[in-house]
Amino acid sequence: MLHNRLFIIVLLVLISLQTMAQRPERRPDREKLEAARVAFITNRLSISPDQAEKFWPLYNQYNDNRMDLMKKIHEINKSAEGNLSDTKARELIAERFKIQEELMALEKSFLGSITSVISPAQAFKLSEANRDFTRQLYQMQQRRGGRDN
Repeated sequence: MLHNRLFIIVLLVLISLQTMAQRPERRPDREKLEAARVAFITNRLSISPDQAEKFWPLYNQYNDNRMDLMKKIHEINKSAEGNLSDTKARELIAERFKIQEELMALEKSFLGSITSVISPAQAFKLSEANRDFTRQLYQMQQRRGGRDN
């Protein structure tokens, strides 16, 4: 019963995102997008309400920290535009590796903490569920782009 309700919620949210995607002048509301992600992941991993209460604060903190590190990588990549000396390139490579190591440490810590909340099997499936959600959004955007051309 819970899975059916979650499926319906995910379906309704995805339909509303599809509707928003049909209006190119408007970008999807970030809150609605995150609500869709929560519903999708919750459904895909079969996260119970008790698990969700503990899981989502941990996930949100992890995701915020991850996004901060990804922004740093983006800034490093942006600083490399144009002519780049070998010395500067070496420095940027070292900085990028350092941040990538921080990302790995963050993920290891996160997975260690959530496996006390959700099962290891659910934790293992999390990254795949995230990719699938992103892929569906991309496909919806591509379909919208195909109609506009």
